[in-house]
Amino acid sequence: MTDAKETIENGTAVIGIELGSTRIKAVMADGAGAILAKGEFAWENHFVDGIWTYGLDEAWTGLQQCYAALRKDVKERYGIELRRVAAIGISGMMHGYLPFDGEGRQLAPFRTWRNNMTGDAAAVLTKLFQYNIPQRWSIAHLYHAILQEEPHVGEVRFLTTLAGYVHWKLTGQKCLGIGEASGMFPMDIAARDYNGNMLDQFDELVRGKGFAWNLRDILPKVLVAGESAGKLTEEGAKLLDLSGNLAPGIPLCPPEGDAGTGMVATNSVRVRTGNISAGTSAFAMLVLEKELSRVYENLDMVTTPSGKLVAMAHSNNCSTAINAWANIFHECLAAFGVEKTPSEVYETLFRQAEKGEEDCGGLMAYCFYSGEHGVGLSQGCPMFLHPAKAKFSLANMMRMQIYTAFAAMKLGIDTLLKTEGAKIDRVIGHGGIFKTPGVAQKILAAALNTPIAVMETAGEGGAWGIALLAAYSLRDDELPLEDYLENHVFRKFHATEVPPDAAEAAGYEQFIRQYKKYLKVESLAAELSS
Repeated sequence: MTDAKETIENGTAVIGIELGSTRIKAVMADGAGAILAKGEFAWENHFVDGIWTYGLDEAWTGLQQCYAALRKDVKERYGIELRRVAAIGISGMMHGYLPFDGEGRQLAPFRTWRNNMTGDAAAVLTKLFQYNIPQRWSIAHLYHAILQEEPHVGEVRFLTTLAGYVHWKLTGQKCLGIGEASGMFPMDIAARDYNGNMLDQFDELVRGKGFAWNLRDILPKVLVAGESAGKLTEEGAKLLDLSGNLAPGIPLCPPEGDAGTGMVATNSVRVRTGNISAGTSAFAMLVLEKELSRVYENLDMVTTPSGKLVAMAHSNNCSTAINAWANIFHECLAAFGVEKTPSEVYETLFRQAEKGEEDCGGLMAYCFYSGEHGVGLSQGCPMFLHPAKAKFSLANMMRMQIYTAFAAMKLGIDTLLKTEGAKIDRVIGHGGIFKTPGVAQKILAAALNTPIAVMETAGEGGAWGIALLAAYSLRDDELPLEDYLENHVFRKFHATEVPPDAAEAAGYEQFIRQYKKYLKVESLAAELSS
């Protein structure tokens, strides 16, 4: 307590803030990663005119309330008014489309990673570059807007992500960490910058449109972990802290996406390490030893925050359907006058899942609230299938809900491990789905037939990860990021590893065969419900 108070009073703590899909979260930590205080704000995306979006006014309201909650936590724990820290980091949901004109005016609603409307553009660019361009990448959104002849495109003078936007407003700097930038446009791994040949190819592709910009000019500058990314301006300090107590001049690290901060938060930035983040969406990241042999549309090629090549197997949908079912059971209990907290209901249902049969008794579900590119769906429709011969029980139903939450992501991982023969030494799981100890972890181990570890910090997520990157940016030596994390942060954190159970792994393979078979039913349902 005394050490923590002195760290805060001396201004040597760091702050990480992440704008996640359901929460904006702030974490204050010391230089070794110990968490000193927290704050958060809940928000949700909106489906407006066929687009998944968040209003930027909501983002600022959330950031301000999140920071106010952090200030309050510091005040209540330590009796200190928060005025200064050593560094700040900003993180957010990767990908998407946030275009601005030369005066800084937003030209179109924020189109998030959750949208699957850019299939036409992604297909053209993938063929042109001979490099997989997922639908949610910023360049796919830009080219889609061009193909649709949206009138704002000619006015674009800056294109960025949510993390890049917030960082820009706090510092005046138009930059991104390389991990986040790699979800906007393909990287040249050797140069640690955008792929120059592909930039030229894109400009040539749209040359006839007569735009007054080229792609190099409108993308953020690429920075790697440890590099300076500007300082908090007076305007930025007032924008973040409505109390006016936060001092300007605080350095910021390069803004990163939630994939990069997830890698940092799980110590998974070294070659042959991987992590799986599971919450509203699910994605697996594996740091590769070498390039893949060919292009796979269910594998995205991104980087760690220090620029190492990473294969990502991503699914837009994960735990939303589980949360919806938990809410139904909570309402049912309330209708009978039984008072249980949402957390109690959630954990009890997960414990029931442990009792389910290995193949879920033949039950099937799809958790697709939005489209899912990995299985060819541009739009989703949550669906629960109860074949007549299936064994319908609470345990089987809940087990099946967790199975299906990982299924779309597993298809991409199977490509990586089985088809490409990629090697992996360690996989760390993190995110909200792992909060009930052991349950989702054990199921995921069966799904991948690979040991899965969960750290005691699994619930802290990306806000803590970007706080660690903020702390790393203060170092004046040449210590690689992976060595910094290994030797200065994670040596004191415990991880619990669960090996795959052979019977459960076989049961999951039976489930995934049925999952593939019934996909045509899900596809029809999504089409009819549109």
